[in-house]
Amino acid sequence: MREVESIGPNTAADLLKHMAAGSEAALREFYQTFNARVYGFALKRLRDPADAADVLNEVMLEAWRSASRFEGRSQVSTWLLGIAHHKIIDILRRRKNQPQDEFDPDLLEDDSPSAYEVIVGKQDAAQLRLCLEGLSDAHRLIVHLAFFEDLAYEEIAKIADCPVGTVKTRMFHARKLLKRCLTQVNPRVVPSD
Repeated sequence: MREVESIGPNTAADLLKHMAAGSEAALREFYQTFNARVYGFALKRLRDPADAADVLNEVMLEAWRSASRFEGRSQVSTWLLGIAHHKIIDILRRRKNQPQDEFDPDLLEDDSPSAYEVIVGKQDAAQLRLCLEGLSDAHRLIVHLAFFEDLAYEEIAKIADCPVGTVKTRMFHARKLLKRCLTQVNPRVVPSD
Protein backbone atom coordinates (compact mmCIF):
# COMPACT_ATOMS: atom_id res chain seq x y z
CA MET A 1 0.00 0.00 0.00
CA ARG A 2 1.63 3.21 -1.16
CA GLU A 3 1.52 6.22 1.07
CA VAL A 4 -0.80 8.98 -0.07
CA GLU A 5 1.23 11.83 -1.55
CA SER A 6 -0.87 14.45 0.09
CA ILE A 7 -3.31 14.42 2.95
CA GLY A 8 -5.63 17.31 2.39
CA PRO A 9 -3.31 20.25 1.85
CA ASN A 10 -0.48 18.52 3.77
CA THR A 11 1.78 15.59 3.09
CA ALA A 12 2.40 13.12 5.89
CA ALA A 13 5.85 14.68 6.39
CA ASP A 14 4.23 18.13 6.65
CA LEU A 15 1.89 16.80 9.31
CA LEU A 16 4.88 15.59 11.29
CA LYS A 17 6.46 19.05 11.06
CA HIS A 18 3.23 20.62 12.33
CA MET A 19 3.04 18.00 15.09
CA ALA A 20 6.63 18.83 16.09
CA ALA A 21 5.49 22.43 16.44
CA GLY A 22 2.68 21.29 18.76
CA SER A 23 -0.30 21.26 16.37
CA GLU A 24 -3.03 19.04 17.75
CA ALA A 25 -5.01 19.47 14.51
CA ALA A 26 -2.09 17.92 12.63
CA LEU A 27 -2.02 15.06 15.15
CA ARG A 28 -5.75 14.42 14.59
CA GLU A 29 -5.27 14.38 10.82
CA PHE A 30 -2.21 12.16 11.18
CA TYR A 31 -4.14 9.77 13.43
CA GLN A 32 -7.09 9.61 11.02
CA THR A 33 -4.72 8.87 8.17
CA PHE A 34 -2.68 6.11 9.78
CA ASN A 35 -4.72 4.56 12.61
CA ALA A 36 -6.36 1.80 10.57
CA ARG A 37 -3.09 0.77 8.99
CA VAL A 38 -1.17 0.65 12.28
CA TYR A 39 -4.01 -1.13 14.08
CA GLY A 40 -4.36 -3.70 11.27
CA PHE A 41 -0.61 -4.31 11.27
CA ALA A 42 -0.59 -4.88 15.04
CA LEU A 43 -3.71 -7.04 15.00
CA LYS A 44 -2.28 -9.38 12.37
CA ARG A 45 0.84 -9.89 14.46
CA LEU A 46 -0.68 -10.02 17.94
CA ARG A 47 -4.11 -11.51 17.20
CA ASP A 48 -5.54 -9.65 20.16
CA PRO A 49 -7.65 -6.52 19.59
CA ALA A 50 -6.82 -5.10 23.04
CA ASP A 51 -3.08 -5.45 22.50
CA ALA A 52 -3.40 -4.05 18.97
CA ALA A 53 -5.26 -1.02 20.36
CA ASP A 54 -2.52 -0.54 22.96
CA VAL A 55 0.11 -0.65 20.21
CA LEU A 56 -1.83 1.90 18.19
CA ASN A 57 -2.02 4.28 21.14
CA GLU A 58 1.65 3.85 21.99
CA VAL A 59 2.71 4.37 18.37
CA MET A 60 0.68 7.56 18.00
CA LEU A 61 2.06 8.88 21.29
CA GLU A 62 5.58 8.06 20.13
CA ALA A 63 4.93 9.77 16.78
CA TRP A 64 3.74 12.87 18.64
CA ARG A 65 6.81 12.87 20.85
CA SER A 66 9.28 12.04 18.07
CA ALA A 67 7.81 14.05 15.20
CA SER A 68 10.76 16.45 15.21
CA ARG A 69 13.20 13.54 14.81
CA PHE A 70 11.69 12.27 11.55
CA GLU A 71 14.50 12.78 9.03
CA GLY A 72 12.69 11.87 5.83
CA ARG A 73 14.98 8.97 4.96
CA SER A 74 11.91 6.75 4.51
CA GLN A 75 8.22 7.18 3.96
CA VAL A 76 6.31 8.28 7.03
CA SER A 77 4.29 5.05 6.97
CA THR A 78 7.51 3.01 6.99
CA TRP A 79 8.80 5.00 9.96
CA LEU A 80 5.48 4.57 11.76
CA LEU A 81 5.25 0.83 11.11
CA GLY A 82 8.84 0.51 12.34
CA ILE A 83 7.77 2.06 15.64
CA ALA A 84 4.78 -0.32 15.70
CA HIS A 85 7.04 -3.28 15.02
CA HIS A 86 9.16 -2.48 18.09
CA LYS A 87 6.07 -2.06 20.28
CA ILE A 88 4.76 -5.42 19.02
CA ILE A 89 8.08 -7.10 19.79
CA ASP A 90 7.87 -5.73 23.35
CA ILE A 91 4.42 -7.26 23.81
CA LEU A 92 5.50 -10.59 22.32
CA ARG A 93 8.48 -10.69 24.70
CA ARG A 94 6.22 -9.97 27.66
CA ARG A 95 3.93 -12.78 26.55
CA LYS A 96 6.88 -15.13 26.23
CA ASN A 97 8.05 -14.32 29.75
CA GLN A 98 4.65 -15.06 31.25
CA PRO A 99 4.48 -18.43 32.99
CA GLN A 100 3.35 -21.16 30.64
CA ASP A 101 1.83 -24.51 31.39
CA GLU A 102 4.40 -27.26 31.55
CA PHE A 103 4.92 -29.20 28.35
CA ASP A 104 3.36 -32.64 28.43
CA PRO A 105 4.72 -34.82 25.60
CA ASP A 106 1.79 -37.21 25.99
CA LEU A 107 -0.55 -34.46 24.81
CA LEU A 108 1.39 -33.95 21.61
CA GLU A 109 -0.69 -35.58 18.92
CA ASP A 110 -1.31 -34.68 15.34
CA ASP A 111 -4.96 -33.82 15.49
CA SER A 112 -4.91 -31.69 12.35
CA PRO A 113 -7.71 -32.59 9.96
CA SER A 114 -7.05 -34.65 6.86
CA ALA A 115 -7.69 -33.21 3.40
CA TYR A 116 -10.93 -35.17 3.25
CA GLU A 117 -12.11 -33.73 6.58
CA VAL A 118 -11.29 -30.21 5.39
CA ILE A 119 -13.31 -30.67 2.19
CA VAL A 120 -16.24 -32.21 4.04
CA GLY A 121 -16.05 -29.44 6.62
CA LYS A 122 -16.26 -26.77 3.92
CA GLN A 123 -19.24 -28.52 2.36
CA ASP A 124 -20.91 -28.80 5.76
CA ALA A 125 -20.26 -25.11 6.45
CA ALA A 126 -21.86 -24.16 3.13
CA GLN A 127 -24.86 -26.36 3.91
CA LEU A 128 -25.18 -24.85 7.37
CA ARG A 129 -25.01 -21.34 5.91
CA LEU A 130 -27.77 -22.26 3.45
CA CYS A 131 -29.95 -23.61 6.25
CA LEU A 132 -29.31 -20.59 8.48
CA GLU A 133 -30.44 -18.30 5.67
CA GLY A 134 -33.72 -20.22 5.57
CA LEU A 135 -34.54 -19.36 9.19
CA SER A 136 -36.73 -16.41 10.14
CA ASP A 137 -34.95 -13.26 11.28
CA ALA A 138 -35.93 -13.94 14.91
CA HIS A 139 -34.56 -17.49 14.84
CA ARG A 140 -31.41 -16.50 12.94
CA LEU A 141 -30.70 -13.74 15.50
CA ILE A 142 -30.96 -16.17 18.43
CA VAL A 143 -28.75 -18.77 16.73
CA HIS A 144 -26.14 -16.19 15.77
CA LEU A 145 -25.96 -14.68 19.25
CA ALA A 146 -25.80 -18.08 20.94
CA PHE A 147 -23.35 -19.90 18.69
CA PHE A 148 -21.30 -17.23 16.96
CA GLU A 149 -21.20 -14.59 19.71
CA ASP A 150 -21.24 -17.19 22.52
CA LEU A 151 -23.78 -15.27 24.61
CA ALA A 152 -25.90 -16.66 27.42
CA TYR A 153 -29.68 -16.75 27.07
CA GLU A 154 -30.03 -13.84 29.51
CA GLU A 155 -27.77 -11.64 27.38
CA ILE A 156 -29.56 -12.71 24.21
CA ALA A 157 -32.90 -11.81 25.81
CA LYS A 158 -31.65 -8.29 26.52
CA ILE A 159 -30.40 -7.84 22.97
CA ALA A 160 -33.51 -9.36 21.38
CA ASP A 161 -35.74 -7.45 23.83
CA CYS A 162 -37.77 -10.51 24.79
CA PRO A 163 -38.11 -12.81 27.82
CA VAL A 164 -35.56 -15.56 28.40
CA GLY A 165 -38.31 -18.15 27.91
CA THR A 166 -38.94 -16.79 24.41
CA VAL A 167 -35.23 -17.08 23.63
CA LYS A 168 -35.24 -20.72 24.75
CA THR A 169 -38.37 -21.46 22.70
CA ARG A 170 -36.92 -19.80 19.60
CA MET A 171 -33.68 -21.71 20.06
CA PHE A 172 -35.58 -24.99 20.38
CA HIS A 173 -37.48 -24.34 17.16
CA ALA A 174 -34.43 -23.00 15.32
CA ARG A 175 -32.42 -26.13 16.17
CA LYS A 176 -35.30 -28.32 15.04
CA LEU A 177 -35.56 -26.41 11.74
CA LEU A 178 -31.80 -26.53 11.22
CA LYS A 179 -31.71 -30.27 11.87
CA ARG A 180 -34.52 -30.85 9.39
CA CYS A 181 -32.86 -28.66 6.76
CA LEU A 182 -29.42 -30.21 7.20
CA THR A 183 -30.76 -33.76 6.89
CA GLN A 184 -32.70 -32.80 3.73
CA VAL A 185 -29.69 -31.12 2.13
CA ASN A 186 -27.31 -33.91 3.10
CA PRO A 187 -28.76 -37.02 4.73
CA ARG A 188 -25.39 -38.09 6.14
CA VAL A 189 -25.37 -34.93 8.30
CA VAL A 190 -27.52 -35.50 11.34
CA PRO A 191 -26.64 -32.94 14.02
CA SER A 192 -26.80 -34.21 17.57
CA ASP A 193 -29.05 -32.47 20.07
